[in-house]
Amino acid sequence: MKKKPEMREEYDFKDARRGPISRVEPGKTRITIRIDTDILNWFRAQAHESGGGNYQTLINQALRDHIEKKDKDLEEVIRKVMREELHKAAG
Repeated sequence: MKKKPEMREEYDFKDARRGPISRVEPGKTRITIRIDTDILNWFRAQAHESGGGNYQTLINQALRDHIEKKDKDLEEVIRKVMREELHKAAG
């Protein structure tokens, strides 16, 4: 059985720094958001079913896919409008 460490009378914090225990990776921003429980559970289940991993990575990828799709949708709309306008002008 592991022996429980004893509490010291005093602790030396002269080299201590304030801040989070774990550092945030470059390119990442730590935020607090509220996500519907069913959505969060779905992402957690997906990570578990794929053999583990990080559900946050899956959420990031889903958001990236959505952004990319939106950008492509906008591009398609612009192309359609340009074709119609060119057809009218040639008309």
